[in-house]
Amino acid sequence: MRLVIQGQPVLPEQLAHISSLTGSSARRISANAYCFAAAQPDPETAVWCESQQLDCACVPDTQNLDTIGLVVMDMDSTLIAIECIDEIADMYGLKPQVAAITESAMHGEIEFAESLRRRVALLEGLDESALQRVYDERLRLNPGAEFMLGELKKHGIKTLLVSGGFTFFTDRLKARVGLDYAQSNTLEIVDGKLTGKVLGKILDAQGKADALNRLREELGLRKEQVVAIGDGANDLKMMGVAGAGIAYHAKPVVRAQATYALNHVGLEGVIHLFSNKAGM
Repeated sequence: MRLVIQGQPVLPEQLAHISSLTGSSARRISANAYCFAAAQPDPETAVWCESQQLDCACVPDTQNLDTIGLVVMDMDSTLIAIECIDEIADMYGLKPQVAAITESAMHGEIEFAESLRRRVALLEGLDESALQRVYDERLRLNPGAEFMLGELKKHGIKTLLVSGGFTFFTDRLKARVGLDYAQSNTLEIVDGKLTGKVLGKILDAQGKADALNRLREELGLRKEQVVAIGDGANDLKMMGVAGAGIAYHAKPVVRAQATYALNHVGLEGVIHLFSNKAGM
């Protein structure tokens, strides 16, 4: 295994301390990422790194960019920096009410499908132009997203965006950043207005896991070749059926169950976790 350390930045004195803990010297992956060979999981190192605002992970040497075949990611607060439904609600003066339900669902306090129905119902009568305004004015990729996607493409790794959000956004993101696949929910719109309903079966936590498994089988991949990235309780099932689940700036319940957690760096950290080359 290798110990991967990432931060903004990683200081020389921090590397020296980790070397003393691990008995191994640092190999530079990038300006803000280093790895230590032949490392083993160590609670003392993990606690110290968190106190220093460093992300650390022990990664099997067999798990790298050459062996991964599929990366599946959540959209809201994972690939992008916003919760789309909260920003739609803001156009209607309802952001506090909707955001409170979103937060509760992400902590796992409300079943996702029910939370989505309740949030969408509050949007009844909103003009569909609000969706385009959110996309144009507020939707931003999270730091490191473009680097991550570019490196995945270079290595021939397929990408799936699977979201409890809406096709209006996932379809546009798929085209914009060159994702291979995207699945999400569809808002009902009649006469240019949101009806407050979602069409068809809601894509919930189990739906995300099922989408991952279907595509994995279609691509002929083993579980070990799949990585899933998410931030909320609704992502736990898909992370559980992947070979590795990454909690990205996630809720505590997700960090506790993930294989790896990125709390301090951007999405470039996904690539650094699995890099098997120095000096990217």
